Amino acid sequence: MDDELKERQRLPRWMKMKLPKGKNYPKIKNLVNVHGLHTICTSGNCPNIGDCWNRGTATFMILGDICTRSCKFCGVKSGKPLPPDKNEPAKVAESVKIMGLKHCVITSVDRDDLPDQGAGIWALTIKEIKKINPETKIEVLIPDFRGDKNLIKQVLDAGPDVISHNLETVERLTPEIRSAAKYRRSLDVLRFIAENNKIAKSGIMLGLGETKAEILQTMDDLRSAGCKVMTIGQYLAPTKNHIPVVEYIRPEQFDQYHDAGIEKGFSFVESAPLVRSSYRAEAHVNA
Repeated sequence: MDDELKERQRLPRWMKMKLPKGKNYPKIKNLVNVHGLHTICTSGNCPNIGDCWNRGTATFMILGDICTRSCKFCGVKSGKPLPPDKNEPAKVAESVKIMGLKHCVITSVDRDDLPDQGAGIWALTIKEIKKINPETKIEVLIPDFRGDKNLIKQVLDAGPDVISHNLETVERLTPEIRSAAKYRRSLDVLRFIAENNKIAKSGIMLGLGETKAEILQTMDDLRSAGCKVMTIGQYLAPTKNHIPVVEYIRPEQFDQYHDAGIEKGFSFVESAPLVRSSYRAEAHVNA
């Protein structure tokens, strides 16, 4: 029995994933299989795939599947990426159309190897989606672009509805689990998004050894940066080579963080063990 299977069997009962179901799920699953579409929902084995697909939401990753960074929590491959696919924006837009999505989320690997860090492909992808899917709402989960506001502005100017950038964890743990990103720089990215009259969103993982006080301080930092939406979920180690889980947070504790976030002024707080960045994303355009 391999280590990953053993770990799954050790998961607490509230982390057990339910089989996806619902009337829209098999239809979209068939479209994905027939047309060979690539979504993070399937490749990332997301626990919320049935819920999201039934509500007409899906997530796509652009700019390849090899990241120039090597964060200790992330299961994406790191190394030297291939050149960007210039046809990718059109392919993603067509996938959104085929799936009949009401809301799509776009994310990417970090591309520190490119002069524009991928901002050009980001902007083109958003524009292509809007061109052939004018009714579809778009959320983007962007990297930090090393804090370059000119590159971030390219993405903002393309017109997404919600712009997300994840802090991932509390400030104390950031150097340990994020290979290049910085806590304060990420806050600056979110502040720039909010200052440009866009809905700013961010997310963190729990179970890495953070304290309750640190989580509440992170909430305050996000609100001070103008962030209106926050997601909070349980960290799960992708493999035995990644940073291990320190603690499995109980559902009632997640509920308490939800209530604290609403009290602090967030428009939406999605807080539960199986919550991921794009969970209930279609509601966040109303933030």
